Amino acid sequence: MADSDYAARLAIDYPQKLDRLTTFFRLIWAIPILIVYELVNGSAWTQHVDQAGRVVTNSTGGVTIGLSMATILMIVFRQRYPRWWFDFAVELARFGARVGAYVLLLTDVYPSTVDTQSVHLEVDYPAVETLNRWLPLVKWFLAIPHYIVLALLGIAVAIVTIIAWFAILFTGSYPRGLFDFVVGVGRWGTRVWAYAFLLVTDAYPPFSLQ
Repeated sequence: MADSDYAARLAIDYPQKLDRLTTFFRLIWAIPILIVYELVNGSAWTQHVDQAGRVVTNSTGGVTIGLSMATILMIVFRQRYPRWWFDFAVELARFGARVGAYVLLLTDVYPSTVDTQSVHLEVDYPAVETLNRWLPLVKWFLAIPHYIVLALLGIAVAIVTIIAWFAILFTGSYPRGLFDFVVGVGRWGTRVWAYAFLLVTDAYPPFSLQ
């Protein structure tokens, strides 16, 4: 299945030239926007003391997980998908994609909270009556093979990003083959997110970078 045929699509414009200075300090300069994203996403952290007297910190996942769980209940019991929280989830994902692209050196334009910039994420709003109302209960489980592959690809992305960091410092450009690989992994992850958590399609995501 081609990316253009799937319910969720991700594309990032290839930059001909990248700024060496902002690339060198990327992790430092990304800190403010990462904090903003975490605050908007609403990730909550809790702490408790275990039986051994150690302080244990846990994350509750924030808005993204909450919306996903609420959507499951709405589809299963009411067969409805409120448009306003679909729009919110997609806009939050677009913001996260811009932040991710900046951190991964795919662009040197500081992430906007509003403008699309060079990151294009499109998701089709579902005709909920055509969705299997019981499938959302198990989609997260059915997607486990994708989680495993994406975890391995994530390691590869980290290595590629380090290589690209040096390449940009010396040449001012991101090697096109490496760029396409990282974007492809992001595209793959986007389709899995749309299937297992945004719940906009019953079509199983392809194992593909394209």
